[in-house]
Amino acid sequence: MILLAVIIIRQRQNIWLLVKVISAYIGAVIGAGFASGQEIMQFFVLHGGAGLMGAVLATVLFAYLGGLVMFLSIAMRSGSYREVFGFLLGKKAGRFMDVLNLCMLLGGMGVMMAGSAAVFTEHFALPPQIGIWSVAILTSLVLMGGLEGVLVANVCLVPLKYLAVLAISLIALLSHPGGLAGVSSSVAIGGVTGNWVMAGFLYVSYNMIVPVAVLASLGQTVPLRIGVSGGVLGGALLGGAIFLVTAAGLAHLPEAATYQIPMLYLAGSFGNTFRWGFGMLIWLAILTTVIANAHGFASRLASQNRTHYRLCGIGACLLAIPLTGFSFTSLVRFLYPLFGYAGLVLLITLLAKPLLSIFRDR
Repeated sequence: MILLAVIIIRQRQNIWLLVKVISAYIGAVIGAGFASGQEIMQFFVLHGGAGLMGAVLATVLFAYLGGLVMFLSIAMRSGSYREVFGFLLGKKAGRFMDVLNLCMLLGGMGVMMAGSAAVFTEHFALPPQIGIWSVAILTSLVLMGGLEGVLVANVCLVPLKYLAVLAISLIALLSHPGGLAGVSSSVAIGGVTGNWVMAGFLYVSYNMIVPVAVLASLGQTVPLRIGVSGGVLGGALLGGAIFLVTAAGLAHLPEAATYQIPMLYLAGSFGNTFRWGFGMLIWLAILTTVIANAHGFASRLASQNRTHYRLCGIGACLLAIPLTGFSFTSLVRFLYPLFGYAGLVLLITLLAKPLLSIFRDR
């Protein structure tokens, strides 16, 4: 009986840890752009029926890269992304990418805080400062709990926004007169690139910077089997959401493409009262993204010291606030292309390094 009880407890602990890894991965990717539907619109929906193939490609990449990053992090016993970058890029390039990534994490926090200000102004008719400081204060409080606080916050918040996105997309898809029929034959309108293959790669590269920073910080706390499983499952769940949102968007073309927040159009059948709920969904996506960025920043500078970790996390929130003096749109237009190029370098090395290691060993 005692042995059985021990086995049950361990199984529950393993499941709980697996959920934490999955939530951390998803929470680092699903930000305001994803929750609003605009990212999916630009990278997948506007490519027509081929966008579904792009969603499948993104699913495979997210699942593979999630498992690979967790494998490398655990094998190296990393406490931050610095060790992973050093292995993938070498000392000099890894050091440059390290500094660039710190700047990008702060920049991402600034973008999200500006987005929070926009949500509070446009959706709730409240002063933008409330949106900025509410995110900064809540993020600081979460970081006071260290890595465990970040993981618990993700477990509590990420499923809410993930399930909300799935529910809106599924209802919008099934309520459309055409349903699933004809979605795959939708005509391409445009998009960020000329074809769905490049769009899939760019979308994943653009979104892997923060997840690498977050997942790499788990290298000393997660068993190998659970870590790799969590990375793969988290990537698969991300891909499932991308596919479903893409299908819903295709079913509502061309009307959905005329909206800056396509998900708000898809949720239009729920009535005006849903506007507040949807505003909270976007804000929730912003909050979890800021938490992920702040954790990546703090774990890099103070992975072994809880007091320094907290101070670095709070300091990151304060350093990002001045960026909110610029508009949300301006920050996205200036900073996101930089994120994309840096992410593409990271994606190429993540895909190529294991293959090069295999051939080198032969």
